[in-house]
Amino acid sequence: MSELSEMGISVEKENEPVVLRCIHASADFDYARSLVFSSGAVRKLSSILAHERPVIVTDTNMALSGISAPVCEKFGIEKVCFMADPEVASASKASGLTRAVCSVDKAVSLFSGRPVVFAVGNAPTALVRIRQLFDAGVFRPAFVVAAPVGFVNVIPAKNLILESPLDSIVASGRKGGSPIAAAILNAVLYSLAKRA
Repeated sequence: MSELSEMGISVEKENEPVVLRCIHASADFDYARSLVFSSGAVRKLSSILAHERPVIVTDTNMALSGISAPVCEKFGIEKVCFMADPEVASASKASGLTRAVCSVDKAVSLFSGRPVVFAVGNAPTALVRIRQLFDAGVFRPAFVVAAPVGFVNVIPAKNLILESPLDSIVASGRKGGSPIAAAILNAVLYSLAKRA
């Protein structure tokens, strides 16, 4: 935090673990400015992870493997990624939709009665689908971590989450990636584990 202070950047106390873990994961101090937290985001995500036994759905196996398995097990949290799922591949081929979109659809069909935390670090189309399903009244995720990286449709897709009433943490701009999506969740998971 001392380096951030020297840069004239202050971070809300509640958000510090998330900001610091993202900086640590990336060596990029821009995350102190670019991470956008919906109202009470860290408190709400902590409550979901600690008490609701959610399913974390990632859009990459890298993010899936990066999210702490021991802490998830401790709190009864399931984590999944459907990007390599044969049904998703088949649905994508048949529909012409991306695997990320079909993965969101599969998660919604499987977990519609459970709290779902989406952790998106790669595919902007996953965020677009999440917003479409929410707007249609089909599904409301418990929380969205929106951190795809890149140039094509990344900022507009993140803005769809930022402009919605969904509880979220968004890595605004072009930066992000699977390690950032995992870092955001791990920051909250490790804080919970320390208190447990």
